[in-house]
Amino acid sequence: MEEAWRLLKKNRLALVGMTIFLVFLVIAVAGKVLTYGTKPYFDPSLVRLPEKLRLPLSQPNPEVLQPGDFPHLGVYLFGTDDLGRDVFSRMLQGAWVSLSVGFVAVGISVFIGILMGGLSGYYGERVVRVHHVLASFFLLAGTGFIASGNLTTGTILCFIGIGLTPLSRNKTLHRYPRVRFLFAGTFSVDTLIMRFVDIMLCFPSFFLILTVVALLPPSIYNIMIVIGLTSWEGTARFVRAEFLSLREQDFVTAARALGVNDLRIIFRHMIPNATAPVLVSATIGIAGAILTEAGLSFLGFGVPPPDATWGNILSDGKRFIFDAPWLTFVPGFAILIVVLSFNLFGEGLRDILNPKLRERY
Repeated sequence: MEEAWRLLKKNRLALVGMTIFLVFLVIAVAGKVLTYGTKPYFDPSLVRLPEKLRLPLSQPNPEVLQPGDFPHLGVYLFGTDDLGRDVFSRMLQGAWVSLSVGFVAVGISVFIGILMGGLSGYYGERVVRVHHVLASFFLLAGTGFIASGNLTTGTILCFIGIGLTPLSRNKTLHRYPRVRFLFAGTFSVDTLIMRFVDIMLCFPSFFLILTVVALLPPSIYNIMIVIGLTSWEGTARFVRAEFLSLREQDFVTAARALGVNDLRIIFRHMIPNATAPVLVSATIGIAGAILTEAGLSFLGFGVPPPDATWGNILSDGKRFIFDAPWLTFVPGFAILIVVLSFNLFGEGLRDILNPKLRERY
């Protein structure tokens, strides 16, 4: 830990990125505390029509405002929008939305990536047999029928899938020629997972997210889930590569010789040694998730009102680009600085955690 901190201090760009990230974290938490609730300290939804499109740092006009409508700072720090709402309050609330979307979406993608990459790297040589494919098909079909409301058909299909799963343990069935085809090999686990990853990478991720979000009801939780479900491929590849390397190491061979089960080997010995590239990927992935959410909100498919996000503040300001340019510049520069800080911090972590790159420091 001390060596990592020493190397981080030598990388000034990474240190600046970490500092900006910590400041952004404090601002986002403050935004959650100060802008939510029945009577928030900074109300981002308070409309002051006589005070619309006020310049940054401008003083409120006491002749047109009610006593409770005055900004708590005494000035409109970032000005007001076309409805007279305080842009500073909306930026505070948007910081929490961006942080929560980034962390939750990356958490989902990292979980799926570690799961898929770990299976591909550790069990990749195992053969997927016909009854495994049939069992998966029936389970997925049954889940789909249950989700659509057809409980009877869905339950029957799920039971068929569960019944097909343990067939490989029944050695008696192998003797019958009519069912022997169920135990024929098709392809390896690694081939199945990695070809699925390749298929996912063929789709333009942003347009795939845009399509799914357009079909779902607008919700911040849908945004988190969709971004997470469409951004795990890189993590899966990193974890697979690490598992393929670690699987042949002496400590894994020794653990197998001692009779340690696979789950303990994976979670106790392999995953802790494979987290370095995942940590770097997650840090940079948070920046990508924030940028994706801002893009969706800018196009009108993001977090629905009344919650303010940096993307919809930017979208509202594009109509007044010449009359009130601060409505575009403030959220635009905020997105630029935060995304850049995450990228710089991620690049610094990559250099620190990779022994081959430590020599430059």
